[in-house]
Amino acid sequence: MIQIDIPGREPLQLKHIVLDYNGTLAKDGILLPGVAERLNLLSESIEVHILTADTFGKCAGECRIINSTLHILNQAVGSEEKKAYVEKLGAENVAAVGNGANDRLMLATAALGIVILGPEGAAVSTLQHANVVVKDINDGLELLLHPKRLTATLRL
Repeated sequence: MIQIDIPGREPLQLKHIVLDYNGTLAKDGILLPGVAERLNLLSESIEVHILTADTFGKCAGECRIINSTLHILNQAVGSEEKKAYVEKLGAENVAAVGNGANDRLMLATAALGIVILGPEGAAVSTLQHANVVVKDINDGLELLLHPKRLTATLRL
């Protein structure tokens, strides 16, 4: 578990990180450099979950080196399915990370929502439902590996 004490807010007690794949962890279906190493470090403290429609059909192969649970979405429009996945884990203990319009509900539902601008950009609706916006996935993962950075960003 990762506990983050933020002045003026309830402490975060994160047990899970739920991540979108394409546009967040990957570009054109290929995992971005540095992601696997950071996720494996995080997996020592919290459970890692990767959600994807697997548009490029490469996710399972690319993520085989990550200590994580991979969930291929069943629905063509995945926003409700992603939200339900976060709720099933216990939203109060989840950090959610994404960039697309279909990530907005999971970010809004999770205790901590992080939007990645990344190589594919980010949907404006998703930006409006996040707690934190970062320029790339490695910066987002570093926030959880060094939680005092989140304290500095989110304190009231």
